[in-house]
Amino acid sequence: MSDTAVIVDESKKSIWGGGVAPMKASYGKLMMWFFLVSDAFTFSALLITYGVIRFSHPAYEGAIKDFVFSQEYWPVPEKVFEAVPFLHGVNLPLAFVGIMTFILILSSVTMVLAVEAGERMDRKGVEKWMLWTILGGITFLSCQAWEWSHFIHGVEQADGSFFHASLSANPYGPQNFAALFFFITGFHGFHVLSGVVLNFAIFFQTVTGKLERVGHYEMIEKVGLYWHFVDLVWVFVFTFFYLV
Repeated sequence: MSDTAVIVDESKKSIWGGGVAPMKASYGKLMMWFFLVSDAFTFSALLITYGVIRFSHPAYEGAIKDFVFSQEYWPVPEKVFEAVPFLHGVNLPLAFVGIMTFILILSSVTMVLAVEAGERMDRKGVEKWMLWTILGGITFLSCQAWEWSHFIHGVEQADGSFFHASLSANPYGPQNFAALFFFITGFHGFHVLSGVVLNFAIFFQTVTGKLERVGHYEMIEKVGLYWHFVDLVWVFVFTFFYLV
């Protein structure tokens, strides 16, 4: 009987070893993944809503140079997002948002380097790459603030005055376009702002030596997952609003 009991116990152990890190993922990482999956559903619902409303309106099929904003046609991104700071009057379709996207993706690269430095217990490396990641996030938010202010400024009318965009009036086309633009890009911007705050908190803990005293830099990996998620979501937001 005793031999049988030992065999049963060994069998159970081989099927499920238990422990605090199943699949080599700590509790904290698993909880971050659960949060990101739930957040992905939220962004998916918003973008699907945008897509349904977008394709319920007729698309302009003429030459882009002849496009005129109206409530009938859905706006053409090349005509809405064609301004670049300090280049007033120069039409560069999607150039500025392309720069914004490059900055955010580059910040994802610096985050990867910060995580890699943490795995090597390289405190100086973590500090350097986390700082660059924070600066990338702040730069992206600054660019988005400029884009919002330009978008709100509106388009120039025949009499020289400007028709200002708002949630109730949209000079670029159907009212839903402005409402969805402000809400979805604002929701994503809030995530970027949250990520910058988290990154700064981890940067501060690194500078003060707290993570080094703990003996690992796993917190950077957790925040890194969130930051990569925010960057990935922007790729979809960019595609839906600026390319489609």
